[in-house]
Parts: sequence; structure tokens; C-alpha cells
Amino acid sequence: MQELLAGQVSVLDDGILVAFGSLLPEGEYLPLLLRVEPRLVTPGQDGDYFSNEQVATWGPDQFWGLPEHPRTPYYRTFETVIDETAHLYEFVVPMVPPLWNDRDRVAEYVEWMGQGMVPTAVAVSTLDLCQPALSPQATDEYEHWGLTHFLLDGHHKLEAAASAGRTVQLLSLLALDESLSSPDDHRRLGALRSQSSLSRAARPPH
Repeated sequence: MQELLAGQVSVLDDGILVAFGSLLPEGEYLPLLLRVEPRLVTPGQDGDYFSNEQVATWGPDQFWGLPEHPRTPYYRTFETVIDETAHLYEFVVPMVPPLWNDRDRVAEYVEWMGQGMVPTAVAVSTLDLCQPALSPQATDEYEHWGLTHFLLDGHHKLEAAASAGRTVQLLSLLALDESLSSPDDHRRLGALRSQSSLSRAARPPH
């Protein structure tokens, strides 16, 4: 399995699905093959969703007066406009801090990616739709679609891709029962992920 995932998986391989599906709780999952170019983000620093986009819509925490803190570095990979009232954000969340990754292993992947290799990572994912709420600090009101991938395999691959500005493939097992979204929303994901990446600020005028 490790050797198979070291390269690009061209189809939804039954062996991979069975191997990782056996680790997950019983439920309904939608497999997706995605290409991502990860960017490592530290909470509270440049590019942090929780300090920027989330605060713009919901304001800071009402008790502490501070942004929410995810308590881990994470990767931002993709975002795009859904329509005038909604925007899709995609994240990859490591299950261990990137600081725990083996430096030699990360360097190996950086070298292989420089030779054109596109390795495959695996994640269990959720799609949550969050409606805006009234907040005196809000500056932008729209629905947030959060596509969040929790890494099962590929921690070294994601860090290597982020440090080298490279692309990796991600096999996402979308947990439909655990997502705050509907079957109609799940069916739209393929088309939305095929759009060009576009930030909320750069959306076309309406």
C-alpha cells in the first residue's frame, strides 16, 4: 500500500478503499480523487482562515474577544466562489503536528516531486455548510462551505509539497453521515472542485 501511494493513483483503487475503509466507522462515504497544492498556515499568522474570513463573517469570540484557535498548523489548498451568497474553502488537517515529521523523509519527497512525481495522500473528510449570523463586528455576510480533510496517510507528502510549492493527489473519503450538508450539496462538489481557485475578495462583481 505504501508503495502504491508513493505515486499518483489514476483510479479509485478497490484495494486502497478497502484498506482505509476498514479503519473508519461504519457509514456512507463518497470517495473523491483531488489534486491539491497545499500551503501550511500557522494559527494567528498570515493566511489563517480563523483570524480572517471567519472573523469577517462571525466576529471574534464573544467572551474572549479573540479569533477561534484551531490549536494546530493546517494546510489551505483551494477555495472558489459558489455564488453571490456562498464560498467554498478547503483545508487539510494533519493528525500530528508537522514538527513531528521526519526531516529526511520530507526531504526525500521534495526531491522526488522535483523529478515530477505526484504522490497520493489519503484523508477522511467532511463538508460543513455554515450560515452567517448577526454580529456587530461582521463585515462580510455569506455562507461558508468548509471542505475539511483529516489526514490518514501522507503527512510527509503534504509538508514536502507545501515547502516545495508542488502538487499532491488526495484521496478523500467524504463522510456523508458526519457532514453538515445535504446530498444535493455533495453532488455539487465535483463541479465546484473543477472550477478555478478564486478568493472571496477576487470574486467577479455582480
